[in-house]
Amino acid sequence: MTPVTLYTRKLCSYCTQAKHLLNQLGVPYTEINIDGDPETARIMMEKSGRRTVPQIWIGDTHVGGFDDLYSLHRSGKLQALLNGAGSGTS
Repeated sequence: MTPVTLYTRKLCSYCTQAKHLLNQLGVPYTEINIDGDPETARIMMEKSGRRTVPQIWIGDTHVGGFDDLYSLHRSGKLQALLNGAGSGTS
């Protein structure tokens, strides 16, 4: 399975929803919390072009946020991306 990385903040309902969806699907992920870590937040913003969390990567593919992840799941494209095929939303 392709590695999944989430940049999150502790008090973020969309981060919680993203982790819940991945947990429901049995998808392991690495969580990087950016609370109190401006350097890691800067790296996330440079990589994603976005300031909001969560920011989610599947392998080298930037998926975007929770809405993007959920959209991939609903369309049936998430599993292919997790298996190393297809592309994300950005």
